[in-house]
Amino acid sequence: MADDPLTRFVRTLVRSEVPVLVLSPHLDDAVLSCGGLLGWAGRRAPVTVATLFTEAAPPPHTLSARQYLKQVGADDAEELYAERRAEDRRALARLDVRRYHAGLVDGLFRRLPRARPGTERLARLLPEAVHVYPTYRLHLSRGHVSPHDTGTLRAVGETVDALLPGRTGGLVLAPLGVGGHADHVLVRTAAERSGRPVVYYSDFPYDLHAAADPRFTARHRLVARDWVRGLDGKAELIREYRTQAAALFPGGRVPRVPEVYLLPEAAWETGPPASAAPAQGSGRRIRTAGGVP
Repeated sequence: MADDPLTRFVRTLVRSEVPVLVLSPHLDDAVLSCGGLLGWAGRRAPVTVATLFTEAAPPPHTLSARQYLKQVGADDAEELYAERRAEDRRALARLDVRRYHAGLVDGLFRRLPRARPGTERLARLLPEAVHVYPTYRLHLSRGHVSPHDTGTLRAVGETVDALLPGRTGGLVLAPLGVGGHADHVLVRTAAERSGRPVVYYSDFPYDLHAAADPRFTARHRLVARDWVRGLDGKAELIREYRTQAAALFPGGRVPRVPEVYLLPEAAWETGPPASAAPAQGSGRRIRTAGGVP
């Protein structure tokens, strides 16, 4: 039986040993959305999972941040994120992939680069006044990157450049931004602007209840393909993220659904672009420099 277009695409990556950089906004997104493919491709090709937003910040926290901490049963945000980083290390250790923690602050805790004049004292009573995204529902999950996040967007782009040096080698997997979380959209934007070939993955489990931005998919003429390999052990892998799993999957059941990846139709048929091939004379494995090991 002939392979489907997505399988043919991935097999071409494997045969050519193209370095693959998977951009994970938070400390679970790569496994949630790509765990099956990572388990299959990681044993066959050089794959690095780069998680961008791996840190919290000290109080005072916004109401939305406090509600999140209560939801996951945590008293201290920085201790929680230390545990989340440990969870990510344990989960990815079960896959034959490299791991990189970029050390950027999660959008729920990210403060303005420069506080507005006169807000320093107010911020003690109203932390929202000094945060990039004052609320979750009205700001962080609206599908837009704040103008105050220019420096963060630049830092994500610099991370991609550091992990895939040069413009002639490597393929980027980036979130499609389903659900509209600003951190996901920010990472998607950085990937889009990187000048490298990009495959977009559908953000699970948010895609169970939300649709992709039709303007973005239309602009790039993206066509979705399903990946079903490696799903048998994916639920167990997701449960390694113990601090998050109960909130994401009330009742403990992780739905077994195909992973979804998107590219223009022609790319599915022709395989990875020539620019994704390793540069002549370059090493077979990419190296991770900087960041938090």
